[in-house]
Amino acid sequence: MNFVEELRWRGMLHDMMPETEEYLLKNKTTGYIGFDPTADSLHIGSLVPIIILMHFQKAGHNPVALVGGATGMVGDPSGKSDERNLLDEETLNKNIAGVKGQLARFLDFDNSTSENAAQLVNNYDWMKGISLIEFVRDVGKHITVNYMMAKDSVKKRIDSESKTGMSFTEFTYQLFQGYDFYHLYKENNCKLQMGGSDQWGNITTGTELIRRKAQGKAYALTCKLITKADGTKFGKTAGGNVWLDANRTSPYKFYQYWLNSSDEDAEKYIKIFTFLDKETIEQLIAEHKEAPHVRVLQKKIGEEVTVMTHGKEAYNNAIKASNILFGKSTADDLKTLDEQTFLDVFDGVPQAEIERSVIENGLEIVPAFADNSFLNSNGEVRRALKENSISVNKEKVKDDCVITTSDLIADKFVLLQRGKKSYFLLKVI
Repeated sequence: MNFVEELRWRGMLHDMMPETEEYLLKNKTTGYIGFDPTADSLHIGSLVPIIILMHFQKAGHNPVALVGGATGMVGDPSGKSDERNLLDEETLNKNIAGVKGQLARFLDFDNSTSENAAQLVNNYDWMKGISLIEFVRDVGKHITVNYMMAKDSVKKRIDSESKTGMSFTEFTYQLFQGYDFYHLYKENNCKLQMGGSDQWGNITTGTELIRRKAQGKAYALTCKLITKADGTKFGKTAGGNVWLDANRTSPYKFYQYWLNSSDEDAEKYIKIFTFLDKETIEQLIAEHKEAPHVRVLQKKIGEEVTVMTHGKEAYNNAIKASNILFGKSTADDLKTLDEQTFLDVFDGVPQAEIERSVIENGLEIVPAFADNSFLNSNGEVRRALKENSISVNKEKVKDDCVITTSDLIADKFVLLQRGKKSYFLLKVI
């Protein structure tokens, strides 16, 4: 498999140093990508470098995922208009553990089953023993200030109107990342660094350090930064980042993010975020254009990425949750949902709290709807009952219905409904 060509036809390739493609075609190569532990979870923007490492491994090369325990203490200025807040060591260690656990879901780290098993490294392991004097003498002397000042990440910050400018801490970041590449080149025979297009300056500092300090040749490759057709930021929703951690972003909301992609974005995402082959993707795009309302592309992307990230069971539960709102479902279906997924499905639905004792004693249907401000009066409830438009937990009920503890979802909620789209939650306290 031609790794570079694979990235190229998928629309992922941005730039690379001369001779990179030829070198990779002729040599089994170790290459790495760095992950910044700014949070205890990666988000879907991190899926792009993860998938690049997965393609790299599938092509027979040796992938290295580097978690920046040391560089995380400094903060990468690339693409940032202001300086980041520095993390304390306890927070950083928690973040590193979370990121490591997630990377293990996507890459094969098992040496016993793989001839090109992935490696997971933390740059704090080799940076912690280096003194400032050693670093300045052994690294700083090889890279000129003129060279560092010419980098876009530096120029943009210095030339901007930001009052904060750029601290010496952030200015040195490219030396730290450059030294990572040099260290992996020497210790792991790593010849390639990859990353987003905003990392080009940091990556090429590494190739320059290898050339000057080790008289060696290394390579660089960057991928395109993902953008959305409407100009809004990829991976963001009204609620914030879409995380890979199910506790931060439930599999249901994760799946919904892909399902809500525009048609234009979906044609791009199906190539980037799935491992489907070219012929299959072209067939799906053609099928989608014939009937865009069916959302074939969005559903397929949602399936592939949710299964890859959270597993088949989580994907099936996300589909079940989606059908509860938009398809036919039963009270039994509702009761299979965990509390977080249930709340995600009915996010924004008005609700009222009631005492548990009220449910234990049995709550008649008319006061259930009228006394909690869902419907305006007992008379309105009775008229709705006659119209057969009242449901409890998605099932039609009559005027003799009594809500009891057996109706509780996640032992806490009852879903009231009038018609097809008007919902109300009773929350037991």
